Amino acid sequence: MGISLRSRWIILPLVLALGAVTLYFLRLSIQHEAQPRPEDPAPPERKGPFYKDINREIAPPLPEYFPIAAKANSPADLPPIPSWNRPPEEHVPESTRLYIGFTRFWPLLQQVVISYITAGWPPEDIYVVENTGTMDANKRGMLSIQNPFYLDYHRLTNILGVNIITTPSLQTFAQLQNFYLFEAINNNLTYYFWSHMDVAVHSHEDKEDFKSLYMRAVDVIRETQKPDYLLDKETGKKGEWGVQFFAYDWLTMVNVETFAALGGWDTMVGYYGTDCDMYSRLSFNNYHQPIQDAGMVYDVTTSLEDLEVLYRRRPKKDKTKPRNTSDRKAGSVNSTLPSPNSPYLDSTEPDTLNSTLFHNLKAILEQIQQDKRDDKYRNSWQLRQNGGEGEPYYYDPDGFEKALQMTIEVGTKINEEKWGHKGCNLKEAGLKEGDQWRVEHDETFN
Repeated sequence: MGISLRSRWIILPLVLALGAVTLYFLRLSIQHEAQPRPEDPAPPERKGPFYKDINREIAPPLPEYFPIAAKANSPADLPPIPSWNRPPEEHVPESTRLYIGFTRFWPLLQQVVISYITAGWPPEDIYVVENTGTMDANKRGMLSIQNPFYLDYHRLTNILGVNIITTPSLQTFAQLQNFYLFEAINNNLTYYFWSHMDVAVHSHEDKEDFKSLYMRAVDVIRETQKPDYLLDKETGKKGEWGVQFFAYDWLTMVNVETFAALGGWDTMVGYYGTDCDMYSRLSFNNYHQPIQDAGMVYDVTTSLEDLEVLYRRRPKKDKTKPRNTSDRKAGSVNSTLPSPNSPYLDSTEPDTLNSTLFHNLKAILEQIQQDKRDDKYRNSWQLRQNGGEGEPYYYDPDGFEKALQMTIEVGTKINEEKWGHKGCNLKEAGLKEGDQWRVEHDETFN
């Protein structure tokens, strides 16, 4: 049925009106798009950079902890090593290289070096590994004593008679351990010793059948070289060792072949946790880690007030008795010139084994160790120097410490991800060699 004429006249105006409205809004839309958009408001002008509120007071200069060495012209000007601790005049057949790493706080480095020397370790076998990141600045005497990375290159080499190896750049703990391994391989060593720098050592003077710390360490070397060492008498199989621990790894003897076989230390885990990883991998691969005892090794946070006490001199009882000049020899250098320390040497005489002075020294070191254990931040000694601004390779001390702590935290997280476990008890957690980076997080992450 068609539309009526009347209906057509009603619909036509509606269609025309709808079309007009559509054209109107379409035109508005086109005009709006054609108009340029107003630019975003400019950001407020920055008035920075905004600096932290830093009110750093430079710590006072470090005291001289070994005045006798400061006056010395050669090793002969130092007190003699205690007679009972002196190494054999002819070096033992075994190699006894000892690495001691250093980054910050010279007083502790000086103390640990002197403590090893006075416990019988030959100075020529001690290698200080300068890991400061300051290139040759210390060798050239360009750093002040308040610079955290300062060490007395002249005193170490020319007076104490030890060696210094400088790393090409600042290394993490794990990298430094691999540097020791690298040095040992290049020098055809089958084993070597290394020590922390924040320790002090002495021989067991109060034990029967006395031997110096050094000679007890030599005995351990000789023990490991016996044909029946770690031999299982029931199976006839000979075990292999990875490390020999003396007071955990404060003093350690390393088997070069073993560590090389495991690929060395994991440098992705730079600091805390890297020892758990390394020693756990030794255990996973059935390498023995015997605990040995060569002498007392103290974990310390400060230096003795005068390191002369390690040489064990006491006031001379008979002041008319002339000094035995042969006792002056403290190293390989002899001097015919009067010693600048002659008044001190002339007024003192050698102490005796297991004396009152020894027990006093032992008590002081035990107290220093206890103080470190009681300190909430056990490595606070690393923050005692904050000078050096304007000197070569300067690094802001607070920034260095903050960056170090961040690096430590990242390394710890990497080790946790590597093993899927938080903590050092990897073997007890059921982990084994080959599980690295292949296991999901365990309950320790909950």
